[in-house]
Formats: sequence, structure tokens, C-alpha cells
Amino acid sequence: MHVLVTGGAGFIGSHIVEWHLNRGDRVHVVDDLSTGRRENIAWAANNPDFHFEQVDLSRWDGMGRTCQWADRIYHMAAIVGVKKVLQDPIRVVAVNIRTTDFLLQAIQRTGWNPEIVIASSSEVYVHNPGEYFGEQQDFIWRFGHELRWTYAASKFAEEYLAFLHHRLYGRKIIAARLFNVIGPRQVGTYGMVVPTFVRQAVLGDDITVYGDGTQRRTFCDVRDTVQILVRLAANPAAYGQVVNVGTAQEVGIRALAGLVRERAQSRSKIAFVPYAEAYGEGFEEVFRRRPVLALQEQLTGYRPQRSLTETIDELIAIERNKATELYRAASRSDAAGPVFPSAQTGLRGSMRRA
Repeated sequence: MHVLVTGGAGFIGSHIVEWHLNRGDRVHVVDDLSTGRRENIAWAANNPDFHFEQVDLSRWDGMGRTCQWADRIYHMAAIVGVKKVLQDPIRVVAVNIRTTDFLLQAIQRTGWNPEIVIASSSEVYVHNPGEYFGEQQDFIWRFGHELRWTYAASKFAEEYLAFLHHRLYGRKIIAARLFNVIGPRQVGTYGMVVPTFVRQAVLGDDITVYGDGTQRRTFCDVRDTVQILVRLAANPAAYGQVVNVGTAQEVGIRALAGLVRERAQSRSKIAFVPYAEAYGEGFEEVFRRRPVLALQEQLTGYRPQRSLTETIDELIAIERNKATELYRAASRSDAAGPVFPSAQTGLRGSMRRA
């Protein structure tokens, strides 16, 4: 199979790349590296079935040619993360919608009909009340000053573009509403909570919980997420649909901080940071976001296999290895640099400067 992954140097995209290369497929990745990282795909650099281009996806002159080459397209490119959204909301709306429109228009001009997965987000549920979010329920949106929902608006617009291209042109397209995804290669730079908690616990820093920690989320391992996406792409019954993608296992954020601290055997304190301090005045939080997954299970026959604890344990081991390598590098250097406690003692101290 020929596979195009936009945003393939990102967290989820790089795992899609890995799955298809391991299967023997040929994979073409395009990414502008604004949030994606070369290190996420460095392991594939010498694979003859892998090709990478750093491009602005909304202006790429190779889009039509590559879309016509592809049997399947995963459109994962987007500006993501609450902090990134709040920093530049106009760019979030413009880039997310423009790149999706550019991709679908390019496919339309070729006359080719590849399988397409468009990455949407559970953020589109915005102010909906209740314990569960289902694909067919009505949305509750309020027009106002809160900038956070610009990302949700862009993703809802992308879903409609996907629906229209299926309805009018018969495109084999699915919009996947991703709930929280976690796993290796995710970073906390733009507000991702699990890698932030893990890093803080491993280094012995305060684990910073925004708000009072009563907000609840579900966290699906990225390898399970990839399994769901590839099965959706291969199922004609999924074309033209919006599908929640995630797990039903729910946890409170305060409890999550405690779990990470416990699994890391860390002495970190849990510190509560007001939303106004973390994100600015007027920030609106959603306190529960749990997906209805009946359609996901019906279309894929798959349920996530990895537990939250298993993924957290793996992330802690990865973070400890990183800290150990930094400690060894600092020990080999004569120059002053960061000093870390020994990995063998659990890395239970704050980073100190020599």
C-alpha cells in the first residue's frame, strides 16, 4: 500500500508511519515541523520505503501528485495543544481549515479516490452537558470571548468538509474525533498533561494540576488509537461518518497526578495552579469528556488493549532513560551544567545547577 501521512512527524502521525512501515507499506510523510519533530521519524530515515518532505501543506505544489500516488491518506497535520491555541487563535483557525480544504481540493482535481482519515477532536463537543458524548447528539456552542474554542471551531469545519466531499463526490473519507491520546513521543510543550506529569514526577519537581483536579478525562494509548484508525480506513461502512476514537477508562486529573507519582515512586508534591495563572483570565474548562464508543466498536471490532497504568509505566521508564543520559553527559563534561540525581535512586530530586 502507498500511504500519505500529513503531520507524520507528529506524535500520533509518527506511530501511524511506524505501523505501516512495519507492515511493508511505502510511506510518504509531509510536515512543516511547527509542532512535529524530526526525532519522531529519525528511526525511519534509512528505510527505502520511507520518504519525508518538510513543506507548508497549504501551499505544497506536490500535493496533487502525491495524493494520486496514495492508496490511503491520514490527515493528521494541525495546530494542536491548548497553549498553542491560546497563543495564536487566528492562525489555528486559518491553518487547520485551509490545509484540509487544500488537501481535499487537490484530491478532487486528480479524480483519484484514496481512503482518507481526517483527524478531528473531542473539543468539538465544547459546552455539551452530561456524562457521555455521542457522535449524533446536538452540540451546545456559545458565541463569546473565550479563545480556546477556536480550535474546536476549526475541527468542526474540517468535519463538514469531509462530510461534503463524501456526500457530493463519493470520497472514501472518515472524520475521527480523537479523545485524549497518550504514549511515547508525546511532549508536554503545548499543555499535554500526561507527559508533563511524568517528567515532573521523574525529576522530583512539583506535579502541577490546573484547577482543583476534579476534571475527568479518558486516555487512550497511541498504539490502540492507530489500530482503530487503520481499521476505520479499511471499512467501507465507515466512509462518510464521524467516529469517536478513544477508550472508556476514565480518571480524574488529581487522581492521575497521584497515580503518576505512585508509579514513579516519586516524592514530588502535587501543586494546584489556578486556571487564570496557567492560561489567563476567563479560561473555560470542560470538566468531563467521556466518549460513547458503540460506533467505534461496531466499525472496527476493536477495543483498546493497553491500560492507563501500563502506558504510564512505559513513559516513566522512557523519561528515566532520558534523565540518565543527560546525567551521564553532564558528568563527562568539564563545563558547568545540569546535574540530576541518580536514576537508580528514582530520580527524586529537582534538577540542580552545579
